[in-house]
Amino acid sequence: MKPQIVLIHGGTTFETYEEYMKYLNSCEITLEKLNRKDWKDNLGEVLPDFEVIYPKMPNAKNAHYEEWKIWFEKLFPLIRDEVILVGHSLGGIFLAKYLSENDFPKKIKSAHLVAAPYDDVDCDESLADFALTESLEKFRKQTPEIYLYHSQDDTSVPYADVNKYKKDLPDAILISFEDKGHFLQNDFPKLVGNIKV
Repeated sequence: MKPQIVLIHGGTTFETYEEYMKYLNSCEITLEKLNRKDWKDNLGEVLPDFEVIYPKMPNAKNAHYEEWKIWFEKLFPLIRDEVILVGHSLGGIFLAKYLSENDFPKKIKSAHLVAAPYDDVDCDESLADFALTESLEKFRKQTPEIYLYHSQDDTSVPYADVNKYKKDLPDAILISFEDKGHFLQNDFPKLVGNIKV
């Protein structure tokens, strides 16, 4: 059987329904945005020896942690031991929060947090109920290898956030970039290489 990767995408959160409606009314849609594909969409193609599970999490434009948690747990019967967990942006903090508050039912090989927010102190967007409320100790204990990826020019999630993760997860491997923004590029060779290890 192929080793498995579970990939959790990003999203946006709002403190109130009114803020969400304001966002919907002011958001511009372009064909480029609608048709954009990035490394997440291509991961299965570049890692053919892996089974990539890429669930579409509920209501990514107005995400709620409890809804994502329910959906995530529905995957458990499909997941085998030695799973690799990858979370991009809101998906990264989702994994950090979930694994810091819950016992994962399978053995984790590694976790990869890509441009994951840590808190909303230096950010324009709220994390709402995705905010970390527990120590990351449980996450650290049940995840033998943790990789943190962040770019210094990320305008969505401040670079300071990865340093906060590194402080709480001192054994995590930090991979820093200067020019990857919020990691919306078509390929991600460094992540692919680390998954293959």
